[in-house]
Amino acid sequence: MSETTMNRVLAHTGARYPIVQAPMGWIARYPLASAVSRAGGLGIIETSSGETETCKAEIRKMAEAGLPFGVNLPIMFLRDDSMLKFVCESGVKFVTTSAGSPAKFIGPLKDAGIVVYHAVPTVDAAVKCAEAGIDGLVVEGAEGGGFKNPEEVSTLVLLQAIRARVDVPLIAAGGICDGRGMAAAFALGAEAIQMGTRFVSSAESPVHENYKAAITGSKETGTWILNKKSSPCIRALKSERTKTIHDEGLMPPDALKGILGVYFGGDMEAAPALAGQTVGLIDEVKTAKQIIDETVSQFHDITGRLGALAAKRGF
Repeated sequence: MSETTMNRVLAHTGARYPIVQAPMGWIARYPLASAVSRAGGLGIIETSSGETETCKAEIRKMAEAGLPFGVNLPIMFLRDDSMLKFVCESGVKFVTTSAGSPAKFIGPLKDAGIVVYHAVPTVDAAVKCAEAGIDGLVVEGAEGGGFKNPEEVSTLVLLQAIRARVDVPLIAAGGICDGRGMAAAFALGAEAIQMGTRFVSSAESPVHENYKAAITGSKETGTWILNKKSSPCIRALKSERTKTIHDEGLMPPDALKGILGVYFGGDMEAAPALAGQTVGLIDEVKTAKQIIDETVSQFHDITGRLGALAAKRGF
């Protein structure tokens, strides 16, 4: 901790840097999460895939490695309470919850000594979580990939609005892939950032090279919000398949069934390929360590320059 100032997220997570890897289904497992944690960030193990026993094994691997890490519990997608019970009994220290109300989860998790952050897309949800005793929030703006609030609010606006109403630590998510985004998020009240698309396209990410190439080859306009009039609403890369969904306005119920074909088969038309607007800022596959080191360095360069301006009362 000698190279960074402790803040509330660092105190809660035990990570060296306030950089969190998003909990992408099937992707956020030991190979990627351990690489992020070893590089000083916080790797998160997913459970949204529904592969309960596999996810439990991934959690055990992280624990045995002695690395700081967290687990995501997507409330709406959990079939029963077996994963909740396992997490409470396995020595996990940090959990993010999402996709539903965390009210019934906060008590058992905190009784087990676990720090709990909940992902929120609105101010109202943030206030309710704070009142319910949540330890912190992941503030998810509309720029991010994956499952989204159909009422799109940017991270820029959402962070400011939530910080004005609650005093718990905030992790900013959506539209952030480097130190510039991190500096902006901290200026708006965040104490950490979460990156998904940037880590999906990392060297340690298990996804097919076609998926990584689609991310690094896309423009800032390379994604669509799909299925806004139904559920789930998602942000995904533009493709022939997603153009049809976008033009029709609704997504077939089985649209995501081929997602593993995208992730691991490299068939970019097998399902909507989830990704955020940061695809327009990512042009190279890098290791998790490169991503984190460069993000931290750029963050300090920017905040140092701004600090110097503030000291001089300049602009």
